[in-house]
Amino acid sequence: MTLAYLPEHAENALLALNLARKEATHLAYTHRTLYAQHMDLEWVCNLTQRDDLAEKIDAFVSRFGRLQDHIGDKLIPRFVFLLGGTPTSLLDNLAYAEKAGWVESTESFISARKLRNLLVHEYMAEAELFLEALQTADEASRMLMDIVARIEHQAQSLGLDKSQ
Repeated sequence: MTLAYLPEHAENALLALNLARKEATHLAYTHRTLYAQHMDLEWVCNLTQRDDLAEKIDAFVSRFGRLQDHIGDKLIPRFVFLLGGTPTSLLDNLAYAEKAGWVESTESFISARKLRNLLVHEYMAEAELFLEALQTADEASRMLMDIVARIEHQAQSLGLDKSQ
């Protein structure tokens, strides 16, 4: 019998997947509650007077960044190891992930990394740019959660993840 993965990497891959699931769940909650609101320029300009919304945005940006970092730094490299590859640079790992069907587009993932910087640095500085970043982050969040779901499916198809 031939295994489709290297068993010595299974534990680390599953640990990374479990953490990604938790992070994705927290991001999904914040995403759902934040994007249930109608966001326009007036909404952004009034953030300075709404501590509750400012705190929600901080939580969203933090969770968005953590999940993105975890996917790029831990989840994908550990699954590359699991399948017998050798993780190298972020771009090489993303190219591997794209071929494996975990990431739809390397460019979209890299764009989302740049987006995070806009969300952090344009907050309170340039309302129009911040609104645009928030609107773009809506789709980027879905992409991150989708990557976790695709890797989760990979683990299940390998017979690794019996938690589902």
